[in-house]
Amino acid sequence: MPRPVRVRRVCEEPKFTRFVPTGADKIEAQVLTIEEYEVIRHVDYQKMTHEECATQMDISRTTVTEIYETARFKIADSLINGKTLCIEGGNYRVCEGGECCAAGNCTGKDNK
Repeated sequence: MPRPVRVRRVCEEPKFTRFVPTGADKIEAQVLTIEEYEVIRHVDYQKMTHEECATQMDISRTTVTEIYETARFKIADSLINGKTLCIEGGNYRVCEGGECCAAGNCTGKDNK
């Protein structure tokens, strides 16, 4: 019996959820989940390690690495093949501010 999937903690949902290439003949879509977006935000934008990201999102480091690899592939596929990048869905909960804000990385409701 597989282990149940943990709900991933994210600080906030993205402000922008759709990126469309100009000049593309056909508009196919690639869907990036909210937790994939959050891992990219922490690792690539905030320069966190996978371990720090895992702590922030309340998941294991190996899960962060798996999410990171799929997210990077989806972003590359969108850039290289001119696909629309949509950010939506996933298995997550939004931080209420305070619970993960000790590191100062959260932009949750109470931290704005």
